[in-house]
Amino acid sequence: MGGYYATWLAEKYACKAVLVNPAVRPWLGREYLLGDQENYHTGEVSRIEQGHLDQLQEFDVAILSEPARFMVLVQSGDEVLDYRQAAEKYAACKLLIEEGGDHSFQGYEHHLADVIEFLTKPA
Repeated sequence: MGGYYATWLAEKYACKAVLVNPAVRPWLGREYLLGDQENYHTGEVSRIEQGHLDQLQEFDVAILSEPARFMVLVQSGDEVLDYRQAAEKYAACKLLIEEGGDHSFQGYEHHLADVIEFLTKPA
């Protein structure tokens, strides 16, 4: 959910952000997470309640004030998120849609030069 939080931060601090396969509405469809969740690595158990999902919605940015401050990379083969939601929300941004791939964004390293240029070029 880094792209979701980065959107909020970029709006709050008026800075640029590069989003990779960003979640758009992560509070929806997550009811299956409610209840006790065990950390795979530590065994620690945490309880997720509806209020936690509701809190996610508080970080939603419905309208981007300056779409030019966002570069968004999505791949249509994302097995976790529907890339079309991000393509719609960030349509006015610098948006790259690649066919195939997955949620990890295969081949990200091929876009590093463009990412660096976007982040270092004055707005």
